[in-house]
Amino acid sequence: MATTLTRLQERVLLTGISWHTYERLLTEHVGRSSPRFTYDRGELEIMVLSFEHEEINRLVADVFAAIADASGIDFVNAGSTTFRRRDLERGFEPDTCFYVANAASIRGKKKLDLPDDPPPDLVIEIDITSSSLDKMGIYAAMRVQEVWRYDGRTVRILGLRGETYDDRSASAFLPGVTSADLTRFVEKAQTTPRSVWLRQVRDWVEREQDGR
Repeated sequence: MATTLTRLQERVLLTGISWHTYERLLTEHVGRSSPRFTYDRGELEIMVLSFEHEEINRLVADVFAAIADASGIDFVNAGSTTFRRRDLERGFEPDTCFYVANAASIRGKKKLDLPDDPPPDLVIEIDITSSSLDKMGIYAAMRVQEVWRYDGRTVRILGLRGETYDDRSASAFLPGVTSADLTRFVEKAQTTPRSVWLRQVRDWVEREQDGR
């Protein structure tokens, strides 16, 4: 099958790519944080990560970790682990992902293999430059229960309902934490010294818990 190439800023889309080629590329780039590969039934998106993308990715991930830690919620940060299922002909490398409900079941593992192991409970998606693939469809097929999607302005909390995602008022894994809360903390993290910001997050969690 012929291969076509389309450039979308820092993304390249290839079509007509076999599963074998996708796996070979993953093997050739094992241990590297960039580029990042997303595969969907013959289409392969290759993304070169920018400083802006990675800075925001880490800030949103830090928000999750800080609130979870202050709330006493157990989690495992699986970073940008490659998740793929040949039977679905789909694979992705999230910006960051977490195990929360399934944290205990995967803690200590050296390797994760779907579908024998569960998918991540929560995926962070930094979508400053729109993907050329339907990443939400890939996450849904993999049964990722929650996605935090940041578009450069706000963090949306998306929960899996059937085969698609819809907006949720609060996170299923950080009870009481809303999209507005997450957006506010991401904004503050970009202008506030980390030690001060972490203290603010902890103070906010304590106030929220005292008010319940």
